[in-house]
Amino acid sequence: MTSLLPEVLEAHGGLGRWRRLTRVTATLVSDGELFAAKGLPQDLRPRRMTVDLHEEHASVRPFGAPGQQTDFTPRRIAIERADATVVAERLDPREAFAGHTLETPWDPLDRAYFNGYALWTYLTTPFFMAMDGMVVAETEPWQESPTERWRGLRVTFPEGIASHSTVQDFYFGDDRLLRRHDYHVDIAGGFAAAQYVGGIEEADGIRFPTRRRAYLRQPGGRLDPDRVMVGIDLSDVHYA
Repeated sequence: MTSLLPEVLEAHGGLGRWRRLTRVTATLVSDGELFAAKGLPQDLRPRRMTVDLHEEHASVRPFGAPGQQTDFTPRRIAIERADATVVAERLDPREAFAGHTLETPWDPLDRAYFNGYALWTYLTTPFFMAMDGMVVAETEPWQESPTERWRGLRVTFPEGIASHSTVQDFYFGDDRLLRRHDYHVDIAGGFAAAQYVGGIEEADGIRFPTRRRAYLRQPGGRLDPDRVMVGIDLSDVHYA
């Protein structure tokens, strides 16, 4: 294990504390160019996100209509009513994205699947890196500016964990807090994204960013400031 990872885990609240927790809830507001491209432009109504910390399971409500919510795992995505009645369901949902490009329209289950794995990844960063099967190695640092140089961790996700892409890069400041997250969105044609984070807050001993902006990433790693593919703002975050 790279010596950087323990420092990163400690800066975000410590692995011991994390292992005593089981779930996080947060209020979510999201938008961005990606959803418009998919024919599902996102409104700015707040939604409530729930994520399990030690297995990949997530839910957001409301979704699609009042009283509805999603139920996400890597092998199943569903839209359900509050009494767990299934409105729509898809097994092995990743397979539905075969051949997709950035412009391929999504249906609500596609959107729910993306939301589930993306928010699970974000709300468990960096602690998921300590899970069984994750391969973590220090990579080349990112020179953000003449005075800012961020150290990087490259994570290879195991089969069975759904995320943007198998290999993703995470960059951390001198305080070892997350600054940037690079990946390819495989289910949308594999476009390259550079996600910048900020607004660090602390809840229940865990430190996390409340603001995320994923930009289209250009060759060489620089972002296109005019192409905000996804924007996420979090509030009212609680770990238990």
